[in-house]
Amino acid sequence: MNPIEDLVIGFQELVAAVPELLQPFIVMLAGMIPFIEGEGGSPIGIIGGIHPIVAGIAAATGNLLAVLAVVMLTSRTRETLTARRGARSGATSAGGEAGAVMTLEADQPDGPAKPESKGKQRLKRWLVRFGVPGASLLGPLAIPTHFTAATLVASGVPRGWVLLWQAIAIVLWTTLTTVAAWLAVSALLA
Repeated sequence: MNPIEDLVIGFQELVAAVPELLQPFIVMLAGMIPFIEGEGGSPIGIIGGIHPIVAGIAAATGNLLAVLAVVMLTSRTRETLTARRGARSGATSAGGEAGAVMTLEADQPDGPAKPESKGKQRLKRWLVRFGVPGASLLGPLAIPTHFTAATLVASGVPRGWVLLWQAIAIVLWTTLTTVAAWLAVSALLA
């Protein structure tokens, strides 16, 4: 036996100590974590000895639930901020020039703007070039789906459209990594 095979067998023994009904739930929780998501959760489950279809569904479900929560929170936050900005601009129009000066001063950031990460910059380029479908499908190559979804909603994309394309992307990427992990573990343990 080689060291990797020993490691896989040891991990499977550890997972086997957890009640069988809880194993997919743990994979689902792993799928909720940014940077692990469905793409990392399903291989964890497969390496742990869970059936590939169960691991894939559990990981994708966890990722989808987390993205749903992020989209709903970001959408609500955006609506609140937009409503406040609209109320302020309405008060500015009624208040005359002095109100406009106060609004402009209040809208100034508290120092230099923080530069965006390379992943976020890449996502925004993809959004402009390929639209929401392309940005959603390519997004996991740059940043986690949680951040992709939040960025899309914050930029004004309707949440239903974001959820649809994030779900498609999560299912696609989780399926790809599930198949790859299943083939790798099968070859390793054969």
